[in-house]
Amino acid sequence: MNDLDSLVETARQAFAESATPADLENAKAQFLGKSGRMTELMKGMAQLSPDEKKSRGAAINLAKQAIEAALTARRQGLAEIELQLQLQAEALDVSLPGRQRGQGGLHPVSLTLERIEGIFGSMGFEVADGPEIETDWFNFTALNTPQDHPARSMHDTFYIEGNNEQAPHLLRTHTSPMQIRHAIAHVKRHRAALDAGQTMPEIRVIAPGRTYRVDSDATHSPMFHQCEGLWIGENVSFKDLKYIFTAFCRTFFETEDLVLRFRPSFFPFTEPSAEIDIQFQQGPLAGRWLEVAGSGQVHPNVVRNMGLDSERFIGFAFGMGFDRLTMLRYGVNDLRLFFDGDIRFLSQFQ
Repeated sequence: MNDLDSLVETARQAFAESATPADLENAKAQFLGKSGRMTELMKGMAQLSPDEKKSRGAAINLAKQAIEAALTARRQGLAEIELQLQLQAEALDVSLPGRQRGQGGLHPVSLTLERIEGIFGSMGFEVADGPEIETDWFNFTALNTPQDHPARSMHDTFYIEGNNEQAPHLLRTHTSPMQIRHAIAHVKRHRAALDAGQTMPEIRVIAPGRTYRVDSDATHSPMFHQCEGLWIGENVSFKDLKYIFTAFCRTFFETEDLVLRFRPSFFPFTEPSAEIDIQFQQGPLAGRWLEVAGSGQVHPNVVRNMGLDSERFIGFAFGMGFDRLTMLRYGVNDLRLFFDGDIRFLSQFQ
């Protein structure tokens, strides 16, 4: 083996022992760098004769090409090793179950709202929505609630600070103001027909939404949901109220085995008035009477505040807390669970 073959073999061994790209570059410098072994051999050719230079130069070039080929092969080998290490570090076990983002769902109260709107929508009722910060007139006065009524007390109602004492604003205590707002807008649209003595389309509307009262315990919340209903026409009776609400309850709870009781009561905006109780005939609540709504024939003063002739138009209204209906439908015994935000509880309704 001549000196050039020995040099090539030494370079290959040095490259093979290089464990990292940095080590390989250091080994390259020993053989192919400006001060490397190949450079020294090229410089030594100056003392040779022309014929010797020709043969020696060809041999040195072949040795240099062999060293460069060994260097390239080792670079590729180190790159492959690094790639394999990376693939091993990032390896996926395809036999494991896939990771999926959890699917969300509607809140149980929202599910109840959708159900209520769907049932009453099938009976021809519109859905009305309006402001949660309401005026005293729409919340109380227009609904025949006198100044000395307990509901106007600061102990029961959240009043807005800093507003006009002559026209105070408050967080609505029920969604009944939307009955007035909707009825007034309805009457305005048909005023010409009314003035001409013609028939006006009936007012048939529900008003679901958030309401606020100063109250908090296992069955009451300062913010709660309520749904008011109103049907005004020229020939709407208490019989229609009983039929509509009975049909609603039996559809909502998906059972015909349900008894309703209309118990005499008092509300300033209806006369006569009735509390509505339901009784399940089967299940854990069988035999118990449960109050679910208040109702009654709309008071003539309220009809007049809608801009209608109380001698010509009559109707009924009802109001129910659909948080209570949600509790009954799903068997929940603490209202606060709906608002705690506990994903373990809420995920049951997805």
